[in-house]
Amino acid sequence: MTFYPENEGRAVGNGEGFGDSVFTKMIKAGHRTYFIDVKTTRSNDYFMAVTELRKKITPNGVVNERNKVFVYQEDIEKFTEGLTEVLEYMRSVAPPVKTEDE
Repeated sequence: MTFYPENEGRAVGNGEGFGDSVFTKMIKAGHRTYFIDVKTTRSNDYFMAVTELRKKITPNGVVNERNKVFVYQEDIEKFTEGLTEVLEYMRSVAPPVKTEDE
């Protein structure tokens, strides 16, 4: 699947076989770009796909590495609770990190 910033927040086509995208949020963070997609299965069940796209410099040139995590509809509440707990912990123990935008 090719990601285009103009598709953020809108339904986009699918070329990967992981379901049809109904919503996409792109997050640029330094040399990484994250995509959070809401997708549907053939039976109209929803799931979330979180993709990390990272540019890596190799002796053969620049290579895009892609990592994906799928969270299925029946697991969203538990995933959200766990993620919230982890974020609260990180905020309580880790010093704030300056981003490129600051």
